[in-house]
Amino acid sequence: MSKTNLSAGPKAAKSRIPVPENGLQYNFCKNPKCANYGVAPTSLAPKGLYALAYGGKGMPLLKCNACGENPPFKSNAGIWGEMQRISAYLHITTPESTTTCTNSDCQNHSIPVTTPKAYRSFGKAASDAKRYQCSICHKTVSVPLPTQWQRDTHQNIQIFKCLVNKVPLSRIVEMLDISWAVLYNRIDFIHCQCLAFVADRERRLKTLHIRRVYLAIDRQDYEVNWTERKDKRNIVLSAMTSADNRTGYVFGAHPNFDYTLDKLAIENDAKEINDAANAAPFKKYARLWLESDYIEAINNKKLKKFVYTASLNDSIAQKYKEVIEREDVEAFDEKTIEEKLPNYGLQIRAEYTMIAHFYFLKKLLSNVEKWRFFLDQESGIRSACLSAFQEEVSQKRAEAFYVRIEKELTVDEKRRLNAAAKKRFSALKANYPDLTDTQIKLELLKQEIQSTTALGHWKDKWVKHPIPDMSEANKAMCWLTEHDEFDMDHKAFLYNKASLHSVDSFFEKVRRRVYMLERSIHSSSSAGRTWSGYAAYNPAMVVKLMEIFRVVHNYIDSRKIDGIASTPAMRLGLAKAKLDYGYILYFK
Repeated sequence: MSKTNLSAGPKAAKSRIPVPENGLQYNFCKNPKCANYGVAPTSLAPKGLYALAYGGKGMPLLKCNACGENPPFKSNAGIWGEMQRISAYLHITTPESTTTCTNSDCQNHSIPVTTPKAYRSFGKAASDAKRYQCSICHKTVSVPLPTQWQRDTHQNIQIFKCLVNKVPLSRIVEMLDISWAVLYNRIDFIHCQCLAFVADRERRLKTLHIRRVYLAIDRQDYEVNWTERKDKRNIVLSAMTSADNRTGYVFGAHPNFDYTLDKLAIENDAKEINDAANAAPFKKYARLWLESDYIEAINNKKLKKFVYTASLNDSIAQKYKEVIEREDVEAFDEKTIEEKLPNYGLQIRAEYTMIAHFYFLKKLLSNVEKWRFFLDQESGIRSACLSAFQEEVSQKRAEAFYVRIEKELTVDEKRRLNAAAKKRFSALKANYPDLTDTQIKLELLKQEIQSTTALGHWKDKWVKHPIPDMSEANKAMCWLTEHDEFDMDHKAFLYNKASLHSVDSFFEKVRRRVYMLERSIHSSSSAGRTWSGYAAYNPAMVVKLMEIFRVVHNYIDSRKIDGIASTPAMRLGLAKAKLDYGYILYFK
């Protein structure tokens, strides 16, 4: 493995290190205990801070000379571009903010109707659209309604409800006696209205004072059916999702697909500039899966398939082995011969969506005082979190935990584990009758913390939860940002909070309530392919339905807590009451 000092001079640093993009520099040591954590590898850094290493052809790595870690380089421009994509909805403008006086000679021609004293309300147009009169030239202008191009709107709410309550598209067409063209038009309309509504609400997050968030973060894969009998390969999309364990609010559900990009134009441009010849982090289209990348991935496939055992510790250890087998430890969506890329639009490399997801959270929730991250076990997710929140981690304002759950347990096995935990709990309760149930649980956790198990390449310390529940019957946790500033009581409190229940609950709802996103069925002769009669044929539908359902989950669906029914948005402070489908559908 060859090494080159990255501090040799400005010219070397510029050519060997991905340059920052709009102040974003992802590439530095991700070890919170290392002196180089958060220190960018530029020519301005002290000599000998980093070196250059190689993990394979076209795979440069950053060698930290302080702790020995070898994080892979990523394109800062790619991360920035992906962050702009998933946060684009926050910049959606309302019709009022873009409607101005139609008189090009008037001073109000470039001033929107929402400007005080520039216009006055002037009743409604025949279409029921709100009308304004210019205070200077007295011209009138109407604000277009969301449904202005629709002939028939009385079934819109019914279509909205069907989409998120497991009614297949073919049944919607049959039940409501509408054409397929009308249905797809209405899906686009519902999607646009959901984005406009949630953008208006989530822009207010910066005004909320939020002391702490307990974010459960995981990803879920969705398979898209093939469209040609001669090519029976699936498209597999991965959606990064964050949900608050306290309120249940889902802050983002981001599939790694951009249906707005022109695939043919980008493929042609990549060939013209010979982008494939560049190392991965230095490509112009580093964040995208192009055909040349796909061919290279399936030709160089070296990953072993691991079968996870029933033992939770063995499963965790095998996950580390799987990560080490990769050329890029942060890339987890390596393509196989059984998969294909979308025919139109472009699939994003999942690690770029994952990284951008964390930078998006930081931007969206800029008023949060302290962060608590509970992450599914994945090397890429660790790096993404510790990079985006480097400042908060260094200031001890952000803590990150791996959470690993044995999900394949039967109900009987879960009951057996719960029974054993309750027996241990009762024995300690008998010895300390003056302690509350919560105090007993924390005492048991303290005992587990004292006997941690070091697993994997990074010797991460894992703690098994002593009192599991039925949803997480066998659970282990690893404190990725471990430090000694907290006393043992506080540490036990944090371990007790570690859970993926909110994001897992959302994923389960998605599977049960949106037919296109239901888990596909594998057959014994399918050679890795899957098929579902109701699954999407268009990967853009996965993106649109995920974004629609996130709004329904946050603002319409309610559950009782302490006898009071409330939605996640109500518990977070973004809504005062449960909203109905019509309110969101006809949001202005």
